[in-house]
Amino acid sequence: MINLIPSYTYNVEQLLTIITKRNNWLIKLRYLVFGALIVFIIFSKYIIRINYTTTQIIAIIIIAFSILIYNSLFTLITKSKLIKNTADSFNPLHFSLIQIIFDIVALSALTYYTGGVESPFSIFFVFHMILGSLILPSYVVYTIATLVVLFFFFASFLEYFNIVPHYSLDVIFTYSLYNNPNYIIVFGLTFAIMMFVSVLLTNSLARSLYTREQELKNALDELNKAELVKQKYIMAIVHEIKSPIAVVQSYLDLILQHYLGPVPSTIEEKLSRARVRTDEAIQIINDIINISKLKIQSEIKKENVNLFLLLKKIVDKRKSQCDYANISIKLYKIHNKEYIVQGDPQLLELAFSNLLSNAIKYNSSGGIIEVVVDDVARENFIMVEVCDNGIGIPDSEKEKIFTDFFRASNVKQKGYEGTGLGLSVVKQIVEHHNGEITFESPSRLADGKRRGTSFKIFLPINSE
Repeated sequence: MINLIPSYTYNVEQLLTIITKRNNWLIKLRYLVFGALIVFIIFSKYIIRINYTTTQIIAIIIIAFSILIYNSLFTLITKSKLIKNTADSFNPLHFSLIQIIFDIVALSALTYYTGGVESPFSIFFVFHMILGSLILPSYVVYTIATLVVLFFFFASFLEYFNIVPHYSLDVIFTYSLYNNPNYIIVFGLTFAIMMFVSVLLTNSLARSLYTREQELKNALDELNKAELVKQKYIMAIVHEIKSPIAVVQSYLDLILQHYLGPVPSTIEEKLSRARVRTDEAIQIINDIINISKLKIQSEIKKENVNLFLLLKKIVDKRKSQCDYANISIKLYKIHNKEYIVQGDPQLLELAFSNLLSNAIKYNSSGGIIEVVVDDVARENFIMVEVCDNGIGIPDSEKEKIFTDFFRASNVKQKGYEGTGLGLSVVKQIVEHHNGEITFESPSRLADGKRRGTSFKIFLPINSE
């Protein structure tokens, strides 16, 4: 197999991906060409009144349908596994070359039957050289351009010496040009110059753009590597910070549980507050570790997850916390069936736990939290709604709530602690599972005093 990969290529896979997109664009364009040829025949014959011979009409129709047939074949090839994105196999560059060869042959036939050296279609050879220069290596396009120019001169002189018949467009030219040698030479030289200059300019521009594209991609890869190193460093440092805080928690628990003897109530109150603060510190550290893990993790391991059972487990864990805060929490499923999704159960548990944690944290005594599972809100998706009647989200800040480290103004005013990473983690987990998260505030549980928030997560149903 001929190697058509340009010598300046940095990333073969990226190049072939770009060429694949251009091949698909060419195929779509060719269907338009077929329709345009049919329209041209009808318009030129009945509006402009060109007196085509029967041979010309038949030839142009055959050319038009030939384009449609081989383009349909090209469409089938793109859907098959014949084209490989490797340099040593039949790849998109070879496919591009075949397409351009077929187009040049069809255009040559069309040019001949519409006047040869007098044909208005000859300009489309230049168009094809520009397209070829955007896709193929320069030496291939120069070879094609040379062959086209030689063929053009050869065919023109065959008509001039009456070796082959000349088919004219009599309405466009009132006198013949194909039998004027000066015109043939001048037009042919002009045509050749246009062909080679078009190839030169387009190929150099395409090479420059592709080289710049490759340089940008390399720079982006380096930035991604640096980001991974940074996130790993953050995880290591933050994890080290977590250890001494956990030790402090252990000592506080020993004192608060009176293992070291009775503690005066005033001191115990201060220690209890310190214990709460250490919990908040551990939660902040966990949030930072989780967000770093998500940024490092390019792919997640997926398995069948029964969403309702997972949510029941999370709600059961939070039940005692809700009872202590005098908050009602209920889990509903709209239909009596299993709700199965493909996903990482630990990440999904983290996402829903964060939402429930916020719903409890930003609520007050007498508050309500409802978790609803449904599969009719959106086709082929399971919806999980976490709805509360807590403090809600100010309208002016709704666009920022999924931003890293953002905390709403009403949260800060009431003295709630946090990092502002919880919802960012949730959003990233949902997107890793090809899902979507939306929210409303006020929620459907809102009343005169409580604005509330409703988060809805849509996850694709496991087709199996």
